[in-house]
Amino acid sequence: MPCEVKHRFLVLYGSQKGQAQSIAEGIADEAGEHGLVADICCLDENHKYNLEKENSPVVFVVSTTGDGEPPDNALQFVKRIKKKTLPSDHYKHLCYALLALGDTNYANFCNCGKTIDHRLQEVGAKHFYATGHADDGVGLELVVDPWLAGLWEAIKGALSKMASDREGHSNTDLTDSAANISSPDIKLNLLSLADDQNCESARASEEAADSKSTFAALSSASVTQTTASDPRPTFSAEDIGLDSQSADIAAGVSKSTPETQTGDVGVSHAVLEASLTCSLPPLSESSLNVPALPPPYLDISLQEDAVEEVNAPLNKEALHEVPISRAVQLTRGDSVKTALLLELDIAGHPTLTFQPGDSFDVFCPNRASEVGEMLRRLGLQDQRNHRVQVSLRKDTKKKGAQVPSYVPQNITLQCLLTRCLEIRSVPKKAFLRALVEVTGDGVQRRRLQELSSKQGAADYNLYVRDPSLSVVDLLAAFPSCSPPLSLLIEHLPKLQPRPYSAASSSLRHPGKLHFVFNAVEFPACSGRPAGRKGLCTGWLSELINPILVYPGRTQSSDSPGLPKIHVSLRPNCSFRPPADPSVPFIMVGPGTGVAPFIGFLQQREKEREESPEAAFGETWLFFGCRHKDRDFLFREELEGFVSSGTLSHLKVCFSRDDQVEEEEAPTSPAAPRYVQHNLLLNSQHITDILLKQNGCLYVCGDAKNMAKDVNDSLMEMIRAELQLDQLDAMKRLAGLREEKRYLQDIWG
Repeated sequence: MPCEVKHRFLVLYGSQKGQAQSIAEGIADEAGEHGLVADICCLDENHKYNLEKENSPVVFVVSTTGDGEPPDNALQFVKRIKKKTLPSDHYKHLCYALLALGDTNYANFCNCGKTIDHRLQEVGAKHFYATGHADDGVGLELVVDPWLAGLWEAIKGALSKMASDREGHSNTDLTDSAANISSPDIKLNLLSLADDQNCESARASEEAADSKSTFAALSSASVTQTTASDPRPTFSAEDIGLDSQSADIAAGVSKSTPETQTGDVGVSHAVLEASLTCSLPPLSESSLNVPALPPPYLDISLQEDAVEEVNAPLNKEALHEVPISRAVQLTRGDSVKTALLLELDIAGHPTLTFQPGDSFDVFCPNRASEVGEMLRRLGLQDQRNHRVQVSLRKDTKKKGAQVPSYVPQNITLQCLLTRCLEIRSVPKKAFLRALVEVTGDGVQRRRLQELSSKQGAADYNLYVRDPSLSVVDLLAAFPSCSPPLSLLIEHLPKLQPRPYSAASSSLRHPGKLHFVFNAVEFPACSGRPAGRKGLCTGWLSELINPILVYPGRTQSSDSPGLPKIHVSLRPNCSFRPPADPSVPFIMVGPGTGVAPFIGFLQQREKEREESPEAAFGETWLFFGCRHKDRDFLFREELEGFVSSGTLSHLKVCFSRDDQVEEEEAPTSPAAPRYVQHNLLLNSQHITDILLKQNGCLYVCGDAKNMAKDVNDSLMEMIRAELQLDQLDAMKRLAGLREEKRYLQDIWG
């Protein structure tokens, strides 16, 4: 019999932390099961593919990072396709599908995917399948799983259509044919957004009491209708609602809800409740749809060769090692959160220049105790100083397999786990699926299968994703699981640096760089018996403890050696004060979100001193915290800015104080508790600055609550001021973003 010819398609990905890459690799690996073959490339590997001559379907999987920016490995591709010299038919031969990953807790949801999608349409490319927008804020699988389920028939239909077009049997436009190849049961379930990401659902949600928690099941036709500029898909399907399982997942409800059963005294199974390691019916009795086993692709050997131990980041040639010259605790001892200010001495690094609003990365190691526990579980404590040799398996079936670029040669096992791998990362479902194969106990194997399955999605979110369990936590909970080192290297992402905002101006503090952070604490939970500190903030807190100055205590006369850390500036920062000093601007920064605005105001104060005759626009700062006397950060400095005229208006609120002394006379008998309340109280001034004076607004702080509430308040103010409906108010606010007059520096 003649060999069956497998038809080819191309998979391209852009990924910052590995999620988009993992999905793309899964598509390529699964292609053979559908009688297809896939080539897979990273978008920055343009020497390996050529879209100008591509005559097969192309599948893009791209994430978004920062303030809607492309991942580092997609940046050059985006620049190439955005060239204005490209003709409108440049990619008329290209048919593609696109899966965009994002997080609705942040501004510019799926912006990189939307940018690529829109631009490809502008230069002639056509969809063969609807664009999917997956939201990591509620669980990527809500969109990814059904999108992937329908992808294969769409690819086969596109291949058939392209083949018939080449043979001259059909002149039907791809747009028309795609409608006939779509899978009729594709369900792309997306979060109903409260911003410009979902204009179509805006009118329907105007009456909703809390649109932030409303889920909309969008058809494949409406998936890309999220902004006025979004490209429309090339086919549509009937609008459908969430099935009961998806609704439970969306609401974060586990199918194995904790229950209590009473039995005979002394019987160990008398009390049952769901947990990380235990499920209840119906999940425990269900047949499972378990992901395909990811193909192994790395060979690992440990060599006894002598290797110099490394106690610094491996790419230190691109970094700056700077001393911490001062550390101050800004909050009182009884405050709920501990805020610390660190001063870095950068005088010896002339290339380390920054502007107020810029951010920079701090490179921290994994905790020694967690590295030690990982070595113990791997059974490799005695080989911690051996050299790790990594190579590709000759028999691997993984498409496009490569040794991870962040795993260098000639490195010890101890250094690999300390400096290269993010052992705190939340295990992905593909990793859980792989762990099944190296777990001895049958009950534990079944539970790992459940957590990696479609049916166990709610439990995965509840017991793994939401509490941010790490691989170390998971291995502790499943003691019969014994993964080889190669499995960890294959699945653990690169240890990422942690970003912080500059909290000073070099005009006020030459040769110095300040930043502020809260010491993060993760509470104990099912799967994590004891609480733990944030990786970077915990490390920094311990590092600076000998030189830390507490409230009410002067700095010690002793001069201990100054600790040093490695940092690098983050490029492409747009979160800066207006270049024109006459432009008014508004700053919203509760808690440590005030940090970059201290730099803004220090800069403005020095500029006023140097140019007293210049025209300077109004400045407003909206600050909030729990208690006025415990965590009012930078209080004296802010009040000094008001006294000097640098800060025109300081509006503060204290969410846990019963009685609040207003910095300025209140305009309402009810004292505002949060920054969005103060914004509403000053609605007339805010809208005047933004809509009539072409001013700017900056928001810094928590993404999940504060930033969304501020956004909702701004939309309401614009709606009321201009007498618009909600949809048009959304568009007007989106216009401010596009003009770079509404900027956010927010985090989860």
